[in-house]
Amino acid sequence: MQRFLLALALLGACALSALPLAHAADPAAEKAADAAREAGPEAQLKRILDEIEANRLDAALQKTEALLRQYPNFRLANLIKGDLLLARGKPISSFGAATNAPQDRLNDLREEAVARLRAYRDKPTANQIPRYLLQMPADQKYAVVIDTKKSRLYLYQNDTSNGGRPRFVADYYITHGKLGTDKMREGDKRTPIGVYRVTSSLPTQKLGDLYGTAAYPLDYPNEWDRRQGRGGHGIWLHGTPSDTYSRPPKASDGCVVLANADLTALAKNLQIGTTPVIISDSVEWLSLDDWQAERTALKRQIEDWRNDWESRDTARYLRHYSKRFQAGNQSFEQFAQQKRQVNASKEWIKVQIANPSVFRNPGKEEFVVVTFDQDYRSNNLSNQMRKRQYWIREDGTWKIIHEGAA
Repeated sequence: MQRFLLALALLGACALSALPLAHAADPAAEKAADAAREAGPEAQLKRILDEIEANRLDAALQKTEALLRQYPNFRLANLIKGDLLLARGKPISSFGAATNAPQDRLNDLREEAVARLRAYRDKPTANQIPRYLLQMPADQKYAVVIDTKKSRLYLYQNDTSNGGRPRFVADYYITHGKLGTDKMREGDKRTPIGVYRVTSSLPTQKLGDLYGTAAYPLDYPNEWDRRQGRGGHGIWLHGTPSDTYSRPPKASDGCVVLANADLTALAKNLQIGTTPVIISDSVEWLSLDDWQAERTALKRQIEDWRNDWESRDTARYLRHYSKRFQAGNQSFEQFAQQKRQVNASKEWIKVQIANPSVFRNPGKEEFVVVTFDQDYRSNNLSNQMRKRQYWIREDGTWKIIHEGAA
């Protein structure tokens, strides 16, 4: 990180000589423009700052202008261009050296620059997997994981040819709540932490310009949020106004905001009602071995629950449930009594589980969200449903604290 911050400081810390401007007709400028089209903004910013660090300001200016031709509303790139132009005539003492620029705007752009470059440097490796993506169902093509501290959204593909292992596809700069995370109530300008899903796609014509080219609502508050007393609504993935390329890292009222071009690219991979969006303060990464071990242990726990239900041994079955279990208005004691009565009338039970998903909560509470298609059959009842369970860690053991229809 020190090298990137040094590169930013070098916009003003060195005595820089005046250099000629590049023109659009210059072959070098055209070549820089072609290169810009082949890389995302962070890669281009990295190359620009490398040129500044090497005191090659003509090359830095060419690359900056190429970036701005691709993204004319990119305020951070405009700021860098302004510094490069100022440096032609005199040394500059800071990043964002324009004397008439509002200080709060400059601070926002500095924070964006640091967030973008940190994320560009710290891309996850192929052998790292977000801890939360333990199992994606076969029909779920992608998953979204958000790291608010890094202002970053990661897109993972469900690699069904490789046992359902999540495979890194792309990452994007994002904006989140003005006052941070851990949303609790309406209007607190915070972004929730948890496991959510895209519920719908709002047509462009129904949106104001603030929301950019598209908006994808999430299912906040979910079952767990409501149980914890968290309120509010209207948490979306959405774009930026038409005159804005990107916003500062903390600038929304709680939504997750992407540049319109990034949202358009991401949207091609969103499945309404299916794609999980896991929002974390800071992503926990696991090695492949650790990810596989945690995944296997949870799958075994779920299978034990299924087998114990089929056994009709109510005590064995109930050991999988927390004493704090709730389903609607039903407490654990009420649930247990009902199961004893039901099992007394059963001669046999068969339960099949299909299309499971298992996502670990990224927040302070240690639990996993398990969703699956359940096919229940017995001597006197048969039904099918999509079920969701919350398994919480209690005394070193996973136990069900909530279940119901998904």
